[in-house]
Amino acid sequence: MFKTRLISGIILVAIALATIISGGYVLFGTLLLISLIGMFELYRAMEVQKKDDWLLAGAGYLGAILYYIMMMRDFQKFGAVMIVVSVILLMAVYVFRYPEYHAEQVMAAFFGVVYVAVMLSFIYLTRMLPDGGVYLVWLIFLCSWGCDTCAYCVGMLIGKHKMAPVLSPKKSIEGAVGGVVGAAALGMIYAAATGGKVLEYGLICAIGALISMVGDLAASAIKRNRDIKDYGKLIPGHGGILDRFDSVIFTAPVIYLLAIVIL
Repeated sequence: MFKTRLISGIILVAIALATIISGGYVLFGTLLLISLIGMFELYRAMEVQKKDDWLLAGAGYLGAILYYIMMMRDFQKFGAVMIVVSVILLMAVYVFRYPEYHAEQVMAAFFGVVYVAVMLSFIYLTRMLPDGGVYLVWLIFLCSWGCDTCAYCVGMLIGKHKMAPVLSPKKSIEGAVGGVVGAAALGMIYAAATGGKVLEYGLICAIGALISMVGDLAASAIKRNRDIKDYGKLIPGHGGILDRFDSVIFTAPVIYLLAIVIL
């Protein structure tokens, strides 16, 4: 299992390197595909999508695609408007197929658009920032995957006090502290290597690490509510897209905001 997980992790890093360095349409298309797969996993878990019924889920996918297209053109002008359009599409299906769908399914469908597609799109938005986006975008992964790795190592070594015993029994307070400190250190090292602002990068990664843990636990909470172990089996040793990108989903918009405010 460890070998499989390691190989899959290396492949993921290679794909991230290739797509993020390329930017533009390559990154756009990759993120859109990842978003649609992640939405599929969430819709299946939330019973929005069933084998013989794709209509409500299809409206969610269409809303995500339209959002991405208009986001690429001009996020400031069209981003919020396209989120509203997604609501209208989903409510149209709800109204005209009533009482086939329940309100909870419609809300879950809209949640999928925002939680997966919109929040992941901030990877693209960060990468395309005019002042150093090609460097800043890596902070998203440093503070999420870096925090996860450091927290795991510290937790295995000295972890004693449970952070969320009901939700995630293996996570410890010591591991969480180690994850935040480790992510901050990675950010500072990355800044020194790329000519960035050392203290600012460290602060951004520390804040991002805290948020990434919320994202990780939120994904676990949804799985426990739905009584599933993993969202999917697409990535051997890791599970589905949402199992691997659960923390990135939360850190992407936060890093985008902090990059604008702090840097």
